[in-house]
Amino acid sequence: MAKEETTIEAAGHELRLSNPSKVFFPSRAERGDGLGPEKAITKLDLAEYYLAVAGPAVLHLQERPGALKRFPNGITQDPFFQKRIPETAPEWLQTATVTFPSGRSARELVVNDAAHLIWAVQLGVVDFNPWPVRRADLDHPDELRVDLDPSPDVGWKEVREVAMTVRDVLEEHGLTGFPKTSGSRGIHVNVRIHPEHDFTGVRRAALALAREVERRMPGKATSKWWKEERQGVFLDYNQNARDRTVASAWSVRPTPEARVSMPLTWDQVPDAELGDFRLDTVPALLEAHGDPHADIDAHAGSLAGLLDLARRDEEEGLGDAPWPPHFAKGKSEPKRVAPSRAKKS
Repeated sequence: MAKEETTIEAAGHELRLSNPSKVFFPSRAERGDGLGPEKAITKLDLAEYYLAVAGPAVLHLQERPGALKRFPNGITQDPFFQKRIPETAPEWLQTATVTFPSGRSARELVVNDAAHLIWAVQLGVVDFNPWPVRRADLDHPDELRVDLDPSPDVGWKEVREVAMTVRDVLEEHGLTGFPKTSGSRGIHVNVRIHPEHDFTGVRRAALALAREVERRMPGKATSKWWKEERQGVFLDYNQNARDRTVASAWSVRPTPEARVSMPLTWDQVPDAELGDFRLDTVPALLEAHGDPHADIDAHAGSLAGLLDLARRDEEEGLGDAPWPPHFAKGKSEPKRVAPSRAKKS
């Protein structure tokens, strides 16, 4: 018996979509936990969503490499990451060769049009996670990323409040932030910057930003890396280290409700509700209101203000903060061990 498949036309290419009726997001009844969409969402539904939002989605992905996060059997099973594009990929596929902290390299996907979106969906990609660099200069980010990650006991209202303070600190230091829901429980703020600094420099600026927000919102915002020290919303400065990525704007997230990482205006942030932005609602919102981040590339700014803030912090005795485990230890980084374990030792 022949396998089910269909053909999708995108950006001048005809792409095969195998198993289009395969369920990627089970229905609420199938899950049995009160979550999820009323009807199951299939692989074809996911492909059609990305065709509907291809214009703005590609704006936030173009010229940026990214690994493939594949859910070949839907979101109820763990994904696997594929950093290397297979040799069988079509000749027209755009790629870039990136270097990881380990020194190894890989040829990763660069999503430059709708055909690239559908090619990735065929492999089971649900959300897209690009690097903050363009392939013309893979060592100097043109985007600083603020990832607001709430602790388990922190509500959505508090996340929005911290986001508004992030906006204020950015503006005071000459930068324009573009907020979006993470698609999970948090908020991302993307900040276009001039590609003048390496990953270490951008991370240093992000750490200074996190510490300043923490000072303004004690108990509500934190820059502390170790979970046992956190209170409130964590500003994950390490998302700006090399080979760290976050979901792009308009990406469908692997949540039961098929939430979308939705671009917002700052006026929308105080009243935005996470459940409003789903695969089945976002195309209509885009058609009605357009992309709130359409002019993001026109707002590239300098990190000079945040780096001055970093310098002042360092002069007052605040050194580096912990890096992720697989990175080389920083010059002024504290012991890479949770405080409770350090006391025991």
